[in-house]
Amino acid sequence: MLKKELQNPPLDRSLIHKHSFSKKDLQDCGTGKLFGPGRAQLPINKMLMVDRILDITEDGGKYGKGKILAELDIDPSLWFFKCHFISDPVMPGCLGLDALWQLVGFFLAWKGNWGAGRALGCRKVDFRGQVLPSAKKLLFDIDLKRVREGKTVLGVANATVAVDGTTIYTAEGVKVGLFTSIDDLGLAR
Repeated sequence: MLKKELQNPPLDRSLIHKHSFSKKDLQDCGTGKLFGPGRAQLPINKMLMVDRILDITEDGGKYGKGKILAELDIDPSLWFFKCHFISDPVMPGCLGLDALWQLVGFFLAWKGNWGAGRALGCRKVDFRGQVLPSAKKLLFDIDLKRVREGKTVLGVANATVAVDGTTIYTAEGVKVGLFTSIDDLGLAR
C-alpha cells in the first residue's frame, strides 16, 4: 500500500548489472522482496502479464535510453480465455498493453528509482492481430524513448508485441511514473 510519504533514500543500483529476471524474480518484485520497501512492485498472480525478462539494458534500444525484451507463455488454461469470450476465446488487448506498463515501471525501479509505479497513458496503440489459446508465446520488445529521473521519475517507451514471431500490437508513448507521495498521484482520496 502506498503510504502518505515514502522515504526517498539514495539510489540503490545493486540490480543495474543484472540483465535477466525469472518468473520467481518477478513474483518477488510483486511482493516487495526484489527491490525492497518503497520501490515499485509488479502485480502478482493472475495480473502479472510477464513470465520472464530476457534482457534489460539501461542504454540500449533504438533511442539509446534502454531496452527490454520479455516473454509471456501462452497456455489455453489462462484465466482470461475462460471469460473473454465464451465460445470465442481471445486474450484482451488491454492485458498486452498492461504488460508493457508493468515492464516500463519495472525498468524504472531496476535503475534504482523509488516510488510506487502508475500507468500514465499511451499515445497510440494499434492492434493488428490477436492472441488465441493455440498461441505459444508473446514477446514484448520495448525501446525506452525518454527516461526522467530525480524528483520526477518517468519512463516513456515505444513497443511491439509479437505472438509466435508475428507482430500483432504496436504502441507509442507508453508512459509510466514512479511516485513517492500519494499527493503526487492526483487521485481522489
